[in-house]
Amino acid sequence: MATEEFTDAIALLKHDHRVVEDLFARFQKASGESRKWDIAQQICNELKIHSMIEEEIFYPTFEGKIEDDLYHEAYVEHDGAKVLINDIMASGGKGEFFDAKVTVLCEEISHHVKEEEKPGEGFFAQARATGIDMVDLRDRMIARKEELEQQAETAGLPPAQLTAVQAVPG
Repeated sequence: MATEEFTDAIALLKHDHRVVEDLFARFQKASGESRKWDIAQQICNELKIHSMIEEEIFYPTFEGKIEDDLYHEAYVEHDGAKVLINDIMASGGKGEFFDAKVTVLCEEISHHVKEEEKPGEGFFAQARATGIDMVDLRDRMIARKEELEQQAETAGLPPAQLTAVQAVPG
């Protein structure tokens, strides 16, 4: 992944959003349990990597620099998605609620993306207004993303870790 491909950190994150939107569209059009499972795994891995680079690098950079409510909601929204991601991955693509879980994950991600990308007041607009070096941020995020992509290909990614929401014991 060439750093020149993305002008800055926000361009990288928006690209990730478009990739996942495309995967959700492919899932909705797919037929066959095996094909849907393959696409669902791609969706979950993309979202795990995306949320990790946001939570490890992007979000902390803007703590105290953007609206607290927006900052905290981003983490909680991620955790809601992570619960579904972990459940989808644990299902192996089986179960009567599999398709519904992927559909609800799509709806949650769509809402989250709109809040991040909202012109003028969204997370990205507020982040850009801080004057932080978005190119340096991009470079750090790309390096971490490449590490995570390699891990996904070789050893696999662990279940998504909740940050703001407490897991309820089974």
